[in-house]
Amino acid sequence: MSKFILDLIVIENRKLTDQYVLLILKSPEKLPEILPGQFAQVRVDGSSTTFLRRPISIHYIDYEKNELWFLIQVIGDGTYRLSQLKAGEFLNVILPLGNHFSVPKDYKASLLLIGGGCGVAPLLYLGANLKRRGFEVNFLLGARSATDILQKSEYDRYGNVYITTEDGSMGERGFVTAHSLLKSSNFDYIYTCGPTPMMKAVAAYAAKIKAICEVSLENTMACGIGACLCCVTDSTEGHVCVCTEGPVFNITKLKWQI
Repeated sequence: MSKFILDLIVIENRKLTDQYVLLILKSPEKLPEILPGQFAQVRVDGSSTTFLRRPISIHYIDYEKNELWFLIQVIGDGTYRLSQLKAGEFLNVILPLGNHFSVPKDYKASLLLIGGGCGVAPLLYLGANLKRRGFEVNFLLGARSATDILQKSEYDRYGNVYITTEDGSMGERGFVTAHSLLKSSNFDYIYTCGPTPMMKAVAAYAAKIKAICEVSLENTMACGIGACLCCVTDSTEGHVCVCTEGPVFNITKLKWQI
């Protein structure tokens, strides 16, 4: 796929919690085709400590409005600067980068999308895309507490939403991998993004029930085009760059089950 360098206009900077903001951006030109699971490399202006672009998952795209959404977790100075953007300002991005989640051929396949923390970000666009194709979508979202469950009403638009929180303040208490849904249902396809220990546990569950499972890795990416080798991971085919060979991998391509 072709890559584009775009100056997107900030339409809204919505503060979701003290740690998360939703950036809604608009392109002056028609947005290119972007597939669920792909990401953008975002330039951070005004930071004396951030010299490289930051990789941000595509949270959602509205082609009718020509809008693109980023869910930003404020961790360091770079993401803090992004969280301070105001309506009318511009954000320079390179996109679309990386590969994407696959679409099942069987429309009767049972699907589960599992996200933890900021890992829920790419699952909204994936769920919307799958629903438009006629699939029934199930989301399983995990966080520390109810205040950390982000954009639930948006996920409700595209599928059945199940929740876990570590403190039990919303949904079931515990981790997503312990939710009763995993014991009471069987799934053909599982898509997941979040902390690596969580994804490895999901991958083990998927292997146990013989489900096809794809994970979106969140390795550090400096260039996004496979030049800097910051994001290399060990796969069954040797060392590969997550930014070009991923970020989405079928678990059979990773050495998690070995």
